[in-house]
Amino acid sequence: MSTHRTDPAAPAPAPTPTRRARAGRGLLGPRRDRHALPVEQLAALELPLGDDGVVAGSDAQGRPAVLGLFRPAPLDVVLIGGVWTAQVLALRTAGTGARVAVETARPQAWAGLARDAGGGQQCMTVHDVRQVGPQGASVAGPVLVVRDCGVRPPRSRLAPGPWQSVLTLLPFLGPAAPRLVKDAGLVGIQRVSPEEAAVLGRVMRLPRQNAEALSQLGDDMVLWCTQEHHKLVKMAPTEIEATLLGGPRRLD
Repeated sequence: MSTHRTDPAAPAPAPTPTRRARAGRGLLGPRRDRHALPVEQLAALELPLGDDGVVAGSDAQGRPAVLGLFRPAPLDVVLIGGVWTAQVLALRTAGTGARVAVETARPQAWAGLARDAGGGQQCMTVHDVRQVGPQGASVAGPVLVVRDCGVRPPRSRLAPGPWQSVLTLLPFLGPAAPRLVKDAGLVGIQRVSPEEAAVLGRVMRLPRQNAEALSQLGDDMVLWCTQEHHKLVKMAPTEIEATLLGGPRRLD
């Protein structure tokens, strides 16, 4: 019986090359030169940052005015204006990927828009007053409920919630309007009478010149405000919006 022996004079096999690894960080990648910028050139940097939301129009400087309609907390929005403005906002909201549920006493005014809004996808639905069911809103599927129920909207069956905002459209101020406006997190105001402007100025704590200007706004102008901030916005419809809804108008 013979025993196999390794020849001590035979050359040892060459070691297999290995890449150096860092504990917990994987393999080292290719080395790159670091990018450096002199301090005096920092002012030349421009980063196109903006808010995330629905474009409501443009401000006095021509910059996009964006409404952050969806958040983890409930949001009540009141729009004192015409159905055209509410429909443009609903259409733009659907364009962001959110769903829109319209509760209305005039379904004929919304049926065509709901049919055409999604290009075959049901992103906008129309419901009779007090007939809106749970919408199942989530961070991945936010919902805007538009209430077009006249100057005295009944109490809603669908309250605002996380990622589900409610926009109440009021054609003009009625008995319930001051309370709705005061409780809202965001208020949009189109042209109103001088008497209505005085009421809104007090409730929203607007500067006198802004309150007086409310009775002279053009059909395409909306003052968006909270108790602390306000911004005048010009709404210019896109070509598709103009085709579906026509031009801006305050009265229906």
